[in-house]
Amino acid sequence: MNDNLSDIQKAYLALNMVKGIGPRMQTLLLERFGSPDKILSASASELAEVRGVGNKIIDAIRDTNPLDIARREYEECQQKGISFISWEDEGYPISLKEIFDPPIVLYKKGTIEPVDQLAVAIVGSRKCTAYGRRITEKLSSGLARAGVTIISGLARGIDSIAHRAAMKAGGRTIAVCANGLAMTYPPEHHDLAEEISQQGAILSESPLNMQPTRGLFPQRNRIVSGLSLGVIVIEASTTSGTLHTARHAMEQGREIFAVPGQIDSRESEGCHRLIRDGAKLIQGVDDILEELGPLIEPVQPSQAKNTEVRVPRELSLSTQQSEILNLLGLEPISIDLLIERAGIEPSRILSTLTILEMKRLIERLPGNQILRIPR
Repeated sequence: MNDNLSDIQKAYLALNMVKGIGPRMQTLLLERFGSPDKILSASASELAEVRGVGNKIIDAIRDTNPLDIARREYEECQQKGISFISWEDEGYPISLKEIFDPPIVLYKKGTIEPVDQLAVAIVGSRKCTAYGRRITEKLSSGLARAGVTIISGLARGIDSIAHRAAMKAGGRTIAVCANGLAMTYPPEHHDLAEEISQQGAILSESPLNMQPTRGLFPQRNRIVSGLSLGVIVIEASTTSGTLHTARHAMEQGREIFAVPGQIDSRESEGCHRLIRDGAKLIQGVDDILEELGPLIEPVQPSQAKNTEVRVPRELSLSTQQSEILNLLGLEPISIDLLIERAGIEPSRILSTLTILEMKRLIERLPGNQILRIPR
């Protein structure tokens, strides 16, 4: 195997290749043994101590050569221009480490950037209406222009519209697939997948040649929501698989947004139930940015060189508003000093401060002092 691949990476890839071991079992095994290499070298009696491990799983680990399978997998990845990151790698998304049963391996075509921490998922019906298409394009393009990465599942309908609208607006987008990345599903989205890999990334936890079986899609959906600060549902019937993503988002502590539709539309019944049960009804991009909470770590948007975003609603600020906000810290300073530092005429500073105060990003204090509101 390539020398650039560490022993621990080899072991993670090998464990992910063992048939019959899904995310839940991977988590249980890692909790018991501590690392993938110890799992692969464990005795049958040691493996049997783990809840849910039977002879079939023991045989899959003990009677094959996972490291040899992993070597061949990695070589094929290199041939196809696909890389992978394991749970312990530096580039593994921070947000995924917070979720239940995180993927131990992510296959990747394209790049994951620090700015992708500012991400929102857009999901919905494969058989969307003209209304659903229009709203998806509006929200996806608006969020992309604000610097938010759009996450979706490369499916027909709302997913593909969201990806395309984000790229058309010049933003980043990430597609999470249920199948392995050696193929594209649905096959007609091959060109779309290639475009996404140039303007974001295609991801999957499934081994390279895994077919898109039914059970993999709900499993995939936990990654879609896990990568996101919030999930937007646009047109979903009461039986839609999209609602799995909303349930994962709820379990993961992510925000859930739903777009209302006509009251007699079957394609919006799922959205209406989500709203009834507490999801945020949204009408536009500002509703989403306003609702999202503080970021785990401040992020510097790719289109801004000297600004730091601490809460997503800061993304809707103008260049001047962002520049003035970033001159403020958590310690109060006088407005006169701010004017001196900014080098902008006082009237423009004062009007900008009024807007920032209305957006609850700054606080005025007695004595003509001002500070940035903590996250």
